[in-house]
Formats: sequence, C-alpha cells, structure tokens
Amino acid sequence: MRTAINKEEVYSRRRFLKNLGGGVVVVFCLGEMSFSSLFAQDKTSLKDLDFNAYLRVKEDGRVDCFTGKIEMGQGIVTSLPQVVAEELEVSIYDIDMIMGDTELCPYDRGTWGSLTTRFIDPVLRVAAAEAREVLLDLAAEHFRLNKTDLKVKEGVISVKNDSSKKISYAELTKGKKVVRSLANKPEIKKAKDFKLIGKSIRSLDAEAKVTGRAKYSGDILLPGMVHATVVRPKVFGSKKIKVDVSKLSDFDGVQLVEKGNLVAVVHSDPEVSKQAAKSVQVTWDAPVAKTNQENIFQYLESTINKNKIFETEGDLELGKQDSTIYKEATYHDGYKAHASIETHVATCYFEGDKVTIWASTQSPFGTRSSVARALEIPEEKVHVKQIFLGGGFGGKSNSQQSVEAATISKLCGKPVQLVWSRKEEFMYDNFRTAAVVKVAGGVDNKGELKVWDFDIYCAGTRGTELFYTVPNKRIRFFNQSGVHSFGTGAWRAPGNNTTTFARESHIDVVAHAAGINPLTFRLNNLKSKEMIETLKLAAKTFDFNKEKVSGYGYGIALGQDAGTLVAMIAEVFVDKETGEVQPIRVVCAQDMGQVVNPHGATLQTEGGITMGIGYALYEEIEFDGGKISTTNFNRYEITRFSKTPKIECVFIDKMDAKPQGGGEPAIICVGAAIANAVFDACGARVNRMPITPERILTAIS
Repeated sequence: MRTAINKEEVYSRRRFLKNLGGGVVVVFCLGEMSFSSLFAQDKTSLKDLDFNAYLRVKEDGRVDCFTGKIEMGQGIVTSLPQVVAEELEVSIYDIDMIMGDTELCPYDRGTWGSLTTRFIDPVLRVAAAEAREVLLDLAAEHFRLNKTDLKVKEGVISVKNDSSKKISYAELTKGKKVVRSLANKPEIKKAKDFKLIGKSIRSLDAEAKVTGRAKYSGDILLPGMVHATVVRPKVFGSKKIKVDVSKLSDFDGVQLVEKGNLVAVVHSDPEVSKQAAKSVQVTWDAPVAKTNQENIFQYLESTINKNKIFETEGDLELGKQDSTIYKEATYHDGYKAHASIETHVATCYFEGDKVTIWASTQSPFGTRSSVARALEIPEEKVHVKQIFLGGGFGGKSNSQQSVEAATISKLCGKPVQLVWSRKEEFMYDNFRTAAVVKVAGGVDNKGELKVWDFDIYCAGTRGTELFYTVPNKRIRFFNQSGVHSFGTGAWRAPGNNTTTFARESHIDVVAHAAGINPLTFRLNNLKSKEMIETLKLAAKTFDFNKEKVSGYGYGIALGQDAGTLVAMIAEVFVDKETGEVQPIRVVCAQDMGQVVNPHGATLQTEGGITMGIGYALYEEIEFDGGKISTTNFNRYEITRFSKTPKIECVFIDKMDAKPQGGGEPAIICVGAAIANAVFDACGARVNRMPITPERILTAIS
C-alpha cells in the first residue's frame, strides 16, 4: 500500500543515507525499483522513497537491518535477522535490528495483522541476497576472478579452489560506500540449501528481558522529567463542564495542565501527582447509557439494519428444501479487553519546537501523525523512538497516551512521562467489539451440507470464506457506526474469534443432529485439500478416536487467518455439579507455509491458545453505557497457570512455500474447540462466550 511522504521527509531520508559511513546499503521499494534519483537534489520522486526495508553492511562487518515494524513479544526481532543471515551468509548474532524509529526506518503503517512474516521476511531476504551479490562483486574485483569462482561463509569470501585466499565483508566495505536498490530480484535460496531458515533459534531478546536489561517506555528517565496524571471522568465520552482546583494548593510543586477536555496534574514524584489529581474536582456531562453487558446483543440485532453480502451462491430456499435436517441458532460474544501487562505509556520531551517521544505503540508512524495533528506541527517535528512493548494484541495501535503526553509536555514546558493506570487501561482500551452471529445450516440424508446462512453483526468477515462444500450459501455482514458506548478496535485476529466460534459450533450442532462423528462430518464436507490434510494431522497427533472417560470431552474447530489454516482439537473435563471447566489438552495443527523459526512459531501458537482460553472461558467486560465496571484483574480473569492445558503444536512441512501469518491464527479456534468439547463432555451447548459455569449449568438443565 502506497502512502504519501512529504517533501521534508524526502530530504531528511536522503540526508540520512548520504551521511551514512562506509559500507553497503541495499534499499527495497514496493513500487518502482528505481533509486537512481536518490541523491539527486532536484528530481527525487516521492514514490521512490516509499520503501519498506533496507539494510547496511558496515565497515566492521556487522549488519544493520532497518524496518518500520516493532517487537512486542511476537519474535520478529529474531526471525527477521534469521532470514537476513540466511541470505547474506553471516552469523545471526552479527545483525543489529533498528526497528520503528521514525527518523531511521522506512515508513510502515503498523505491526498488526500477522503481516510481518508474510511481507517483510521476503523483502529482507531479497535485500540480503542483493547485498551478498554486491559483496561478491567487490571480492571478484579484489581477486580479479569471476564471481562464480568464489564462495562465502560466515561473512568471509574465499576462492573455491584456494581457501588461503579470502577476504571478510568488513575488509571489503572499508572505504566503500555502495547504495543499491533492487532493480532486479536476485536469486534466493531454495529450502534444500537453508542453514538457518527452518531452524529453531532462541529469542535474541530473551536474555535482556529475563535479566531486566530490556527497556520499555516506562524505563526512560529524562533530566527534569515530571510525571503526569490525567483526571478522568467516570463515564467514557463525557465532556468537561467546569474544574475546581481549590484543593490543589495542598500539594507543593504541582502544576495543572488544561486543554479542551484534557485535565492533568504533573509533579516530579508520580505518587504526589496521583494524589494531587484526586483533589481536582471536574464536573462532567456524561452521555446517557443505552446498553449493558446483558442487553447489548439484542440492541445490536434490533438497531443495525443495513448489511453487505460477503459471499453468496445458489438458492437458500432450495438448500433448505434439500435438507433433511435444518438447524438455526444465534451466537453471542461480549466485549474483550486486550489486558496487556504493560499499560499504555509515553515519555517525551521538547527540544525547541521538536518533540521526541518513546511510546508503547504498534504504529510509530501513526503515532507521529497523531501527535503532529494534535499539536498542529509538521510531522518532521515529531520523532518517535521505538522501544520494546509489553504486549499489544492490537490494543496499542492507537496513540491516545502519546498525544496526551506530548500535549502536557508542550503546555508545562518539561519532559513528561505518562503511565496509564490499570483502570485507565480498561476504560480507554479499544475493546474487541461485542457481536452477534445468526446461523442456519442444513444437511441431507447423506450427511452432506446443503445450505448455510451466516449473518454477522459487528464482528466483520475476516476468515469467514467458507472452506466447506455448500451449494447454497450466504454470508452477510451487518454494521453501523455509533452503536458502541466506548472505543472498539482490533483484537488479535479481529472478529475471527467470534465468527469461528459461531461457525464451528454450528457445524458441530448439525453433525450431532445428523448422528455423525464431528471429525468424519468435517472431513466429508471439506472442499480444501490443504484443510483436510491439516485436520488429519491434528487428529493423528491427538488420537481423536481414543476412548473417553466420563466427564471428559473432545472438541474440534477449524479456521483460517492471515494465510494460515488451523485445525484444533481440545480436551476438557467438566464438573457437572459446579459447571467448572478444566482444559486438559490442546493440539493445534497449522499449514502456515514456510516456518522460519519453529521455536518462535510454537511460542506464538502456545501464547495464542493460552490467551484464547481466557476469552473462551473467563473474560467479560461489565458496563452500563460508558461506565466500565471492570477496572482490574480482580474482575477480569485471564488464563491462570492452573487452567493452562498441555499444548502440542504441529506444522505442515512446506519449507519451499511462502511464509504465512503466525501471531494470530491459532487463537481463532480456541472458543469453538472448547465449546464443542464442553458439549461432548456434559451435553451443554453454550452459545455465548465466555462459557461460564453458570451458563453451562443453565444449558444442562
């Protein structure tokens, strides 16, 4: 996707590239691959600088890899160097990642959607391959030989028939300054030649994180810095009427900052800042509550009328007539918080009219734009310096805390750190939207699906392309702005958790009504050979047909997200007296194309499943309009160690294929797999997540 870049940014990047020291720089452009005008003062094309990756082999032999993506625990700080080292023929430990710095890195919209592995890995591979070819050219000139007479290993180029003749990358780059763009895609390695891709490598940031050396936005300490506390309303969307600061004089050294609806107190001691903020009395005009956690589903269904058809084929009425079994059901899924352990944080300072900011953000360039707009300054006057994030899951795509911190810093004239409390995090989190899915499905007397009607309210259509063979089908999406009482947004595979829960639960309903084993039913109705293969791998790994003990149940769910196919089988135990669910085991098989780092892919899968158990069984936001009652983990339970099952991850072997997404796909199947396992264990069909003990007992009775 092309994004406009202003003229000042063009000159800034040109200056950056011109001011680099010696070495080899390779730039990759998504559009036209012509960078001949890169250093031309008068003819630089804006689109020529819309690149999304570049790397530099330095005079000391180390490699700087620049990307607008960020690291938030998903492991790309390891997998990206892995593909660069593979093609460049250097040690992975000789690569330094420079990520998300808006003055050093190429533009990037944000780190979300499991896009990095799919789109940035291939970019960096070809950039590294180009750098390797440039260095081989330099070595060929040095030895006065053809490039085909040379070989390279661990950053050293040698003559094939005379290993005594060798020269390192560091020696080749000294005194050189070579800038290359990718006019032609260089040849990259095949799977049979891989040395690093496909190998499990421990996270390169693991030691820094477990020893505390890793730095987050809240770890930045600046001279003269003050800590800000924002005075918040009790109801989301409230407007300020008046402010009473009569008690603020009880606190020495505090400063009040006020602009529009923003009211904040700053002090050098964060505890004083918090206490002083409590003394400020603000009168707010709060919006009238229309919904709560119980009536939200009926409200969405009755309020939203307009829809768009996402997929359609055949005739629904004909499909219904051809069905000997026809089942209808409605599935509900409530709002979910991202609940990342690190809350939203921003630390910033002004130097003249330019602000530098460290922010817990998934979108450094988006943050730059938001801050620039809020402060009414040019974007080149905002420098976002990226740092580690303590979890994001889509919740740190927006930049409210950064805008607030920068605004406060400008008004008070001091460096500012703003750390949202857990209560603020819950109130201003862009929750995963509540949603309704109405489903109807029918099969004939052979157990073949004949009709499928799927209406989605607010969850979106991501991952809903039907991979089952159904001659008569319709998928519709209903949505309307202004139906939510607070902010909503992306939440790890947005909407796909909800729609997969509804689809795979209803597939089980129809299979059970037809008296067919849910595994056999799916295999007989799937049209995707790849999904069939993935499901068979999961079933074999799980040993699905083994005998069950009373109280235990197995559940299957299939899904697709970010180019990856998922087949999940869960085992649970249900206490029929209390309704308590204990997850026992989860097997997750995935067809995700090339698996760059199996260790990293396994960690992402395990993390997604663990997080998914939370949304399936425990997580629910309580609210009355814009007033959020869920303000901490004492009322918002996430998965505990005691509830975490044994998890087994297996991958289809496709090392010569393109890599697909790995951060989000696994989580989408958890809700349905758990729901189907609960039904198998105790006969309770629960159509609303979370699947609480109370809802299980109600379903049983």
